Amino acid sequence: MKYLTKLFYQFLNCILKAKGVFIITLLSFLFLQCDKKHEPEFHLRASLLVNENHTWFQAFEYFSEILEERTNGRIILENYHSEQLAKELEAIRLIRAGVIDMTTTGSPLSNWVEVLTFCELPFLLRDSTDMRQLINSDIGKRMEQEMMDKVGLRPLGVFPRSPRHLTSNRPIKHPDDLKGLIVRVPNVPSFVIAWEALGAKPTPMAFSEVFTSLQQGTVEGQENPFAMIKAGGFYEVQKYLNLTSHVVSWTYPVIGEKQFQAFPDDLKEIFLKAIDDMVKYEHELFLESQQKIIGELEDAGMTMVEVNKDAFGEAARASIYKSLSPEMQNIYNDILKLRKE
Repeated sequence: MKYLTKLFYQFLNCILKAKGVFIITLLSFLFLQCDKKHEPEFHLRASLLVNENHTWFQAFEYFSEILEERTNGRIILENYHSEQLAKELEAIRLIRAGVIDMTTTGSPLSNWVEVLTFCELPFLLRDSTDMRQLINSDIGKRMEQEMMDKVGLRPLGVFPRSPRHLTSNRPIKHPDDLKGLIVRVPNVPSFVIAWEALGAKPTPMAFSEVFTSLQQGTVEGQENPFAMIKAGGFYEVQKYLNLTSHVVSWTYPVIGEKQFQAFPDDLKEIFLKAIDDMVKYEHELFLESQQKIIGELEDAGMTMVEVNKDAFGEAARASIYKSLSPEMQNIYNDILKLRKE
């Protein structure tokens, strides 16, 4: 033992006498080998439009933890909130290009796949029962399949959203009250058509730009679910929350299909099971948060305004229907039949 110790110190002394470049090279080699040993097989990145307090981001953080644990570090997922990596449409393009890997999305995919319009079409669905019927129908399955085939995104379940409502700095009870109001909308054609039909001036804009635009008066109103209104801090610059419930919708957590297919079979199985657990986790957070968020928005100074929902629907539906292609009009009618079954 003493002999081995002596040899070690002789070896160490030789290193210390060597040129600096040798030491740097040796240490660099050892560092790289160590780093390589702990490098994951797959390093994923997710871009999310919501902030760190939203249930979607919290669900992705939970997913990241259980995925790393269950794969023993073979898959690592980094989550970026508040569109830090990219705005929603750009995130989709980056996933298709293989630059990033995951996001949440829905109706913006109608820019690629027409039938995806129906996951967030204004004045179509009345409540969560209508929504589930559509998701579980043949139409819902077609939406998911075309998302994979035509966009290259694999849907990984559903995050339900609370209905979308309009915020403003004057009460809006009837479409007549909307005349000339500049309303921010997501970059979705049906939203633009609906708000134009209602008499407003819709302005497509990335979510991350909305607060500043409201603050500066570039836009005068915006429409979003309760959670997004709170997450965006819009209560600081908008007084009225007009309960239009004009959209009942959902979003899909997605991964690039190429990225998913790159996993070996064992990791695919673990990944999909972790996704199931994430979706359940998000749903629990969603249910817990809804009533709490409404109270928080009222406490923050927002006034809830009951509106004439029938008047809004009647003013917008014809324009929305006419904007659809003949094929999509047929699907629209099929969805209405689902509601009656």
